[in-house]
Order: sequence, then C-alpha cells, then structure tokens
Amino acid sequence: LVTFLANMARTQKNKATAHHLGLLKARLAKLRRELITPKGGSGGGTGEGFDVAKTGDARVGFVGFPSVGKSTLLSNLAGVYSEVAAYEFTTLTTVPGVIRYKGAKIQLLDLPGIIEGAKDGKGRGRQVIAVARTCNLILIVLDVLKPLLHKKLIEHELEGFGIRLNKQPPNIGFKKKDKGGINFTATCAQSELDAETVKSILAEYKIHNADITLRSDSTADDLIDVVEGNRVYIPCIYVLNKIDQISIEELDIIYKVPHTVPISAHHRWNFDDLLERMWDYLRLVRIYTKPKGQLPDYTSPVVLPNDRTSVEDFCMKIHKNLIKEFKYALVWGSSVKHNPQKVGKDHVMEDEDVIQLVKK
Repeated sequence: LVTFLANMARTQKNKATAHHLGLLKARLAKLRRELITPKGGSGGGTGEGFDVAKTGDARVGFVGFPSVGKSTLLSNLAGVYSEVAAYEFTTLTTVPGVIRYKGAKIQLLDLPGIIEGAKDGKGRGRQVIAVARTCNLILIVLDVLKPLLHKKLIEHELEGFGIRLNKQPPNIGFKKKDKGGINFTATCAQSELDAETVKSILAEYKIHNADITLRSDSTADDLIDVVEGNRVYIPCIYVLNKIDQISIEELDIIYKVPHTVPISAHHRWNFDDLLERMWDYLRLVRIYTKPKGQLPDYTSPVVLPNDRTSVEDFCMKIHKNLIKEFKYALVWGSSVKHNPQKVGKDHVMEDEDVIQLVKK
C-alpha cells in the first residue's frame, strides 16, 4: 500500500500519465477493500459488542476526533448519559440515544473517536466506520479552534471506507455481460477518461466484457466507485463545537460555510438550528393516519424515508399483511388534486399527507 501511494505521489498529473494514474487508483481501491473486509476463516472471540440495533425512523451518527464534545452534545440533546471526561478516548463503544422531533423518532449514535489510519484497520476505527455506513445522516463534530485539519482527516478516513459525503452517485451506466468486449460510450465530452483508461481500469478488476456509459464528465475515481459497487452516499453536516471560545466576527464567517452549523454543546447554544438542519437533511416524510369517521391522529405520524413514500411502502411499514387486504386508500394533502382522492397502492405521498385505508 505504501509503495503504491509513493508511486502515485511521484507521478506527474497530465494527459499522458492519466492512464497510469487510473490504473494505480484501481489497484489502490482493490487493496483498500481487502483491508476492510476481514478474511474468512476460523471465527475468533466475539469481543465487545459494538453495533447497535436500529430503532426509530432514522439514524444519525456523530463522528469526530477524540474530545471534541460528541458525548456532551449527545447527552445534552437526548438526555443520554455517555461517559464524559476531559481526557481523550473516553467513549469506547457506541452509545445510542433517541430524540423525538416533529413526531419522528431519531436515533443518535455517539461513535468512538476516529483516529488517523482507521481505514487501514487501526484502533476501533473499522467498527466505528462500519456503523457509520448504516447511518442516514452523519454529523462530523469539529473543534472550532482546529476545524480544517480534522475535517480533512475525517473526510479522508470516511472516503477510504467507501462513504461519500454530500454527493450524488456518479451518472455512469455499468453492465457486465458474457461476451462482446468492452463497449464504451460517452454522451458528453470527457476531460479525464478515454476508452483506453476505462479498459485498463476494468482489466484490473478482471472485467473484459461490459457496457459502460458515461453520462457526465466523470473521473477515474467515479468509475472505480461504480465498479466496486459498495459505496454509500450519505448527507453530512459539519458541527462546529465550542463556539463560546471565539469572537462574534469569526462566528459570522463560519455561518457562511455550506453544510455547517456552529454550536456550543456545553452551553446548549444553537441546538434548535442544528435539529432543524438535521430534519432538512434527513428528508423524512410524515404520513398521518385517519380511522374511519374520526379525526386524523396528528400526534404519532408514520415516518417514511424520502425515496419510499408510496401507499404500498406505507402499508409495509405498518404490517406486511396489510397490503394483501388493501382495496384502495383515501388521501388528503398536497400529493392529490382534490381532497380526499381515491388512490391505489402506487400513489406517491408527500410530507404531512393524511391517509385512510379501505380494506377488501
């Protein structure tokens, strides 16, 4: 791994070497994956429990270096007691807490401090990031006095684990086939990838027959992400803690940085702004239920993720047998043209719609 990195650092970046760099990147991604996935074989001792059962409607992970105030933030937000002390590495396993916000139950996880080299298997880093991959939103907690260094390092660790923050999946079509060689098409001009580079990267993965369609200007890293196929795309908020230690002018500058919320965990400053931003990034959809002949129940909505909000998804969330008895539904709200509207199971609902199910 070290020789690869040295080789990449030595190589000049220009059109002639793009092909060589693409190859190195592909090899590096393969080595990293082998590092992360433990080898099969005799199972060792189970060790200390680390992963946490998923509860609630969404899961938010707090990631950060030791002693930036993650535990203080969690205990003040959720009223959960996570051991807090002024020395590093106080939290050693995942500490869960649950908050109710706008009717949704959101699980907060305080992940132990990430150290440099976690993605290469140092510290508890591997398990920390395995849990981080299952979150719907990641909060990177930074110390406002040394934010940039920490931010770069944590992003680098998470990227190495196939977690992409605040990004969309690359617009690349990739389909393996049995014969016919590599069929390469680009629908727009490419600054980095050409047919030769694509072929060599795929050859590194022992793929010699595939259809590749590039629908946007993509990099070698984008192609590797698509071929690896184990990347997760998670929204992220940078939480700058300890703002009680800086001046108002500095705070004004911080507020202009995208995806950033300044807070003070100790003094509980700006928590409402943080919760509101978390809600925006989670993009949850609340659906209220209405029993026949009664008013809708606005206290406990059924909360669905943004990409699965059809009536069928709603039924599955309550009970999987419900869909078998489903006849039609009446929906009130912004997703229908008139209130109430009779809809089938494929109708897609929007936030704060009201639904009444009619069974067979």
